[in-house]
Parts: sequence; C-alpha cells; structure tokens
Amino acid sequence: MKGFCLFLMMIMTSLVYAQKTDFTRQDTLRGSVTKERAWWDLLYYDLDVTINPKDSTLKGSNTVTYQVLKQRKVMQIDLQPPMKITSVMQGKNALKVRKEGNAHFIELKKKQKPGSVKELTIYFEGRPQVSKMPPWSGGVTWAKDENGNDFAVTTCQGDGASLWWPCKDHMYDEPDEGMMISLTVPGHLTGVANGKLKKTIDNDDGTKTFRWEVVNPINNYGVNFNVGDYVHFSEKFQGEKGWLDCDYYVLSYNLDRAKYQFQQVPKMLEAFEYWFGPYPFYEDGYKLVEVPYPGMEHQSSVTYGNGYENGYGGRDVSGTGIGMEFDFIIIHESGHEWFANNITYKDIADMWVHEGFTAYSESLYLDYNFGKKSAEKYMIGTRQNVRNDRPIIGKYDVNYAGSSDMYSKAANMLHTIRQIVNNDTHWRRILRGLNEEFYHSTVTTKEIEKYINDMIREYDIQPVFDQYLRDTRIPIFAFSFKDNKFWYRWEDCVDDFNMPVKFSFDRKEYWLEPTTQWQSMDYPANFGKYEVNPNFYVNPMKTVR
Repeated sequence: MKGFCLFLMMIMTSLVYAQKTDFTRQDTLRGSVTKERAWWDLLYYDLDVTINPKDSTLKGSNTVTYQVLKQRKVMQIDLQPPMKITSVMQGKNALKVRKEGNAHFIELKKKQKPGSVKELTIYFEGRPQVSKMPPWSGGVTWAKDENGNDFAVTTCQGDGASLWWPCKDHMYDEPDEGMMISLTVPGHLTGVANGKLKKTIDNDDGTKTFRWEVVNPINNYGVNFNVGDYVHFSEKFQGEKGWLDCDYYVLSYNLDRAKYQFQQVPKMLEAFEYWFGPYPFYEDGYKLVEVPYPGMEHQSSVTYGNGYENGYGGRDVSGTGIGMEFDFIIIHESGHEWFANNITYKDIADMWVHEGFTAYSESLYLDYNFGKKSAEKYMIGTRQNVRNDRPIIGKYDVNYAGSSDMYSKAANMLHTIRQIVNNDTHWRRILRGLNEEFYHSTVTTKEIEKYINDMIREYDIQPVFDQYLRDTRIPIFAFSFKDNKFWYRWEDCVDDFNMPVKFSFDRKEYWLEPTTQWQSMDYPANFGKYEVNPNFYVNPMKTVR
C-alpha cells in the first residue's frame, strides 16, 4: 500500500475514462435506458453464487422480481464475457435468449400485464474477468493472504456489476425492496457481502453458505463479495436513528491493528451524521471488510485495505500534513454511504455527485473533529491534484464519466459554495436536506444543482456550477489599482459568471459581486496586505486595466 495516493487514484480514473469520441452500440446498450429496460421496474434480487478459488470460477443464479410498467415481451439483462448465461426460466418456461455483446435479450412467453409483479431466474457460470488494478479496473481479484489462505474479492464501478453477475446493469434503477446475497465458499473461509448475515449453512460437500440480506435499495456496483480467512468483531453506535450495528471483518493476523485503527469509525459516523443526517442504512448495518486493494464504497460493506495507518497509503493527499490525522479510506469510502449509496447518480456522466461530495466530506470530518481552520487548510491543499484536463461532467447515455477532477476540483467547488452561503448552519441544512430530499434515490446533476440553488435563494449560483463542472478553466479574479480606485472583474469564465467573493485589505474583508465587466470601489488608505479569501477556488491576478 505504500505509495498509493489520491494523485494515483485520479490518474487511474483518467485512464479508465480516457477522452473518447468513438462510441459504439455497446456503449449505448450499456449506458442508456433502452426500451428493453424501461418497461419494467426492478423490485428485488435473489443472488446465489458459488465461489471457487481453486479454479477462479463462479456459478450461480439470480432471481429477478420486477413490476411490469408497459406491456412488452423482451427484457435486457447484462452479463459480460467470459461469464455466460446458461439458461433463463420463468415458472416452468425455459426462455430464449438473444446475445448482443454484453446485453442479453430475454424473450418472455407469459403475458406481461402492466401493474403485475413477476419473477424470472437467470442461471450463469464462468471464469470472470480478473481485475488488473483494483479498484480502478473491474473484475475479481484472486489472491492469497500472508498465511497462504485464499482471498477473493470483487470491484466493478464503471466497468459494471455485470462483470460477475447478471443484472439490470444501469444505475437509474435499483431493487426497491433490496436483495438476498448467498455466498457458497470453501468451508475454512468466510464469505462477506452487503447487509446483515441472516444464516450460515454447513454443506455436505465441505463448503459453507453465508446468506446476507439487504433490505434497502442498492446500486449494482455496490454489491460485492469478499472471501477470506476473516475474524469478526463488532460494536454498536448510538446515532440519530438509534443503535447502529457496526461489524468488522479482518484477516486473523490483523485483529489487534484493526481494533485500534477502527476506533475512527464512531468519530466518522458522528461527524457525518452531524453534517449529512442519519446514516442511510441502519437496517442493513455498517461494515468494514479487509481486502487486498485500497478500498471501495460497497453499500453497508465498505472495503478496507489501507494498511491500518493514517493518510492514504501512508501519504497525505493534501500535502499539508493534516491528511495524516485520519485514515483516508475509512473516512472517504464511508462518506460514500451518503453520496453514492444513498444519493446515487442515474448516469455515470454525473459521477461527480459521488466523488465530489465525498472528497468534500473529508474536510467536514476534519471540521467536526479538528476544527474549521484544519478543514480549510486541507481542502485548499487538495487543489494540487486538479488537472483541468476536461470537464467534470461526462457524456450521457454511453457510460462515460468526466474528468478525475470530479474529486478535488468538485470538492473545492462545494467548499467555495459554502463561502457564498456564508452561514454554516444553513450550509449544514442544505447538506442534510439533500440526503432527505433524495433519500435512497437516483439523481441527475440538474436535480442537485436546482436543490442547492433553490435553498440558497440570495444568489443564482447556476453559473458557478457551469464554471466548475462544465468548463475546464479556473476563474480569474482580475484587479487593478488606478485613478485612486480599486477595479475588479472576472476573467477566464463562462459568460454570465457573477460569483460573489470576499476580498480583504489588511484583514478587513469586503463582499464584492464582480461580473465580467470592470467595477470599482474606494479602498482604505495606507493599506498593506490585500488578498482574495483563499477559501474561494479562484486565481487572483493583479493586472493593468
């Protein structure tokens, strides 16, 4: 883990979502709400999978319960090769399946009456794609722990859950009533998935089956399995909705280190409940599960591989030293429970809703536990990671995310909006309101923008969103001293950019409302130091007018 840092994470994100213009029909089938998806509403998954580390294979079934919205006879289910669907059954009927790349079109025999609830079962098997660099590349990681025991885990954000199990692999629709996940693994190992463990079954063939129940809606890439020589410990957190079960699954030889490092979990939960509202999945509990990669935000099953040390792989992503005050993976990946798992993008083009708010949550954790000055210093420090290579928002309907600047740049945009609000009580009300308004929902950027803009009221901050999310430039606050006046305006910005900003003379701050046209004001006599408040993510530039 030594040497991993946010910069590497951003580079890998950029490689996964490199600039692309030649979109194919497969991109459309993966990234759009096709007519074969739109006619049915997903209600429940019952996923049953046998994991065989000896030959790196999976075999199982997924029973899909759905409600008919429109009368149609063809259903799209996705599964990526080398995995394959072996059969599909609806009742006693074996159904014909037409394959087109990763998309499988199932021809239904029974009448699909609008309003009716039906189910079908998909049987599958194969040797899934191996992840070359988890979590940035999707697939299954087959590894060994230090004692030589098998260690198998999944990662599939971006590439899609259909890398290892058949599903409706588009983020707009989640199973409204949750899912059951049954993992059958070698008997000396433990299988851990999302939700709460309902039953452990000792099978006659020396395997064990672990049945995990999720009662809340869950996004596809949030579904995971983790198989290893785990030991378990737990605690309860007294939160806003009562007692929350916190469970920890770690490799046997890391138990003592985990018990010490995971003391940060209650501090994280307390801070995020303060800022964002109640943990969104009390019924499913909270878990940290050790894995052989840095970590991932799997819903109610957050995975952890940060070496039981603070920072990110032992390094501070902000370059300020403050990032060494907390375990980056515990804080960041848990922040995704609110932004990614509670509030989920409909289209990966809006992935910033996950990563921007969650990168920003790191500073809110610091604010709550270490004070506002530490939080501000940390957030400003993360600007070193911004590349300004392309817009943060990607392309819609083709499964294409935007720039890796969705992390630090989007977080600094939110930090800037906090300055505009200029009232932390109201800013907290906005953040909590987002998690209440869009509770267990899939959203678009437009919906998030409208909610925040409506809540602020005093300013129209749509141009702020346009500047930071849809443009690659950091706005320049240009200023000049001429004719005994202080002149100022915005440059390198969208046409209607009019963001208010704080400017100080000898620490006395003034609220300015620049536009793209020059404006002027009187300034104090005999002043010394002057500056734009550094919490606004802009480039100040003294110029000649």
